Amino acid sequence: MQTADAALVTAIARTLRAQVVETHISWILLAGDTAYKIKKPVRLPFVDYGTLQARRHFCEEELRLNRRLAPLLYLGVTRITGTPQAPVLDGPGPVLEYAVRMRRFAPGALFSEQLAAGTLSAADVDRLAARLADFHAHAPRADAASGFASNERRRDAALAALQGVLPLANEAEQAALRAWLEAEAAALTPLWASRRTDGRVRECHGDLHLANVVCLDADVVAFDCIEFDPALRWIDVLDDAAFVVMDFAAHGRRDLAFRFLNAWLDHTGDHASLPALRFSVVYRALVRAQVEHLRSAACTAARRYLETALAWTRPGSPELVITHGLPGSGKTFVSQRLLETKGAIRLRSDVERKRLFGLGMFENSRAKGLNLYEAEATAHTYEHLFEVARIAVQAGYPVILDAAFLRRAERTQALALARALDVPFCIVACKAPLPVLRARLLARRGDPSEADATVLERLRTAAEPLAGDELAFVHAVPDDVLP
Repeated sequence: MQTADAALVTAIARTLRAQVVETHISWILLAGDTAYKIKKPVRLPFVDYGTLQARRHFCEEELRLNRRLAPLLYLGVTRITGTPQAPVLDGPGPVLEYAVRMRRFAPGALFSEQLAAGTLSAADVDRLAARLADFHAHAPRADAASGFASNERRRDAALAALQGVLPLANEAEQAALRAWLEAEAAALTPLWASRRTDGRVRECHGDLHLANVVCLDADVVAFDCIEFDPALRWIDVLDDAAFVVMDFAAHGRRDLAFRFLNAWLDHTGDHASLPALRFSVVYRALVRAQVEHLRSAACTAARRYLETALAWTRPGSPELVITHGLPGSGKTFVSQRLLETKGAIRLRSDVERKRLFGLGMFENSRAKGLNLYEAEATAHTYEHLFEVARIAVQAGYPVILDAAFLRRAERTQALALARALDVPFCIVACKAPLPVLRARLLARRGDPSEADATVLERLRTAAEPLAGDELAFVHAVPDDVLP
């Protein structure tokens, strides 16, 4: 660090007895339980911190924006005063520099660190999905005429990201990616336009890779969102979620990628976005490949992200899987394992049934005087499941319908859908002794299902066993997937 600005940072670090971490656009000073982030006076194609006033503005923006998802992490903006040789924090006199003041978290708390250490819990992945779904639901919506996330911007941004990773790719890979991006952008034009009109473009995070997510106070928070370019955070909510999906996949954890994705979809119900997911993942992978390449031309992580982009351009292996069994038989447990193994989209009847009645997945329908298990409600639920399954299968994903499917007519409808879509079909039959079913239902807490002993008895007497011609579609549940 040889510039005058770097000399000031060195003096501040000496005053605070702080460790300095340097990135291409900032310095972070780690001092005790506090971190100070000082923006470098750089002017780059994607960011302009060239003046003190600009750095003050973007410090204030960083504080405002990040307090949405990490209010306990972002403490304020600190004024650096005094002299360049003897700087003071928030003292009198002219301001030399500004810093974002943050609470310092413990080493090893980042999702990226925990993933590498093998300590990241599935529960924390679910917490992140729920946190982001709620954040996206309440984020301000972009005006459809604003130009944010326009078809042209999406296409051009993805092609620009590809341009940035050309040194990493051979000619065949470059040509394949360019052709795929252009074809997908053309095909997605109507969907992207409708999502802008429907308010799906919102003020999001914009940089949700796993090193920007941290476990803090038994909670999960995302930090360091994009503050320097509104166009990078005013994006489709799917693009925000796809960043997490992509980074899990790039780190070899497709199981957690689809765990997160399905949890986010359970909360948001945004299954209509699935045809656009692959483009979003490929674009995000190219962005991270470019970032890693800029950090180090020899970085293996850059090539790993490029390979992730290439992998997500390849066609999927769609199929339709249905579960079969009484409440408490382990359908959701088994389907969770299967979705992580297959990279599948799961539709839970208990969740979608409540969504149709305008309820959140954990809301109590009985407290609102509703009967969600009457015949008409059940028929409407299955109709909805088949409709959404069609979208997901046509988008190229295996689909698991987590529902009881106790009536022959419901199973026949599912088979007919699979045949209409020309995809494989199978039935995952789940069973447990009656006393076990009753015990599991009594022990349930915090589950979307509201099936109790009364519902169990009614369904048990009305259930139509699998017929001989259906048994050919039944797949045995592996022992390691059983509850």
